[in-house]
Amino acid sequence: MDRIPCNDIPDKDLVKKSLLDSFYFSCLYYRYETELQRYIKRISNVSEEEISDILQESFIKIWKNLNDYNNEITLSSWIYRIVHNQTISHWRKLQSFGKANKVSYEAYFSEATSQETELTNEPNEKKIQKIIHQLPINYQSVLVLRYFENKNYEEISDILKIPEGTVATRLNRAKKFFTKLAKTNNISFFE
Repeated sequence: MDRIPCNDIPDKDLVKKSLLDSFYFSCLYYRYETELQRYIKRISNVSEEEISDILQESFIKIWKNLNDYNNEITLSSWIYRIVHNQTISHWRKLQSFGKANKVSYEAYFSEATSQETELTNEPNEKKIQKIIHQLPINYQSVLVLRYFENKNYEEISDILKIPEGTVATRLNRAKKFFTKLAKTNNISFFE
């Protein structure tokens, strides 16, 4: 089968075409795969294998719910919401695995182990990532989505299912919390 180029097809059209031909769903997968892997890595401390598992489970949910996609929000926001929720669900499963194997939130969302992290090219990159992972998940999420995934307030609102005003409040509080933690590590990030 000849491959049909997907790069020039808008998301909205890819959704419609995906419902008729699964090939186009693979176009959606490849369009978002890299940025979603990066997002999972940024908000969690999981292995590459776990990232693949989370992404695979997310795309299964996306496929199952594609008919229900409401184009009032952008497709990328809808997809990020599913991936975000799947990442949190993965953490919760680990946490409830059993008393002997209980994983703390802090351990799960601790400093990333990968040497190839893409947060920033600055020398403080590992320190910045460590600080972000010390924040509560609601603060981590807004910081990563806003400053590393370059999402606007409306997109963050759609992804996290919270009002834009709450996004602004959480972002403000997250920056203050981050700044407080950064001072102890001699890092200046939000100026």
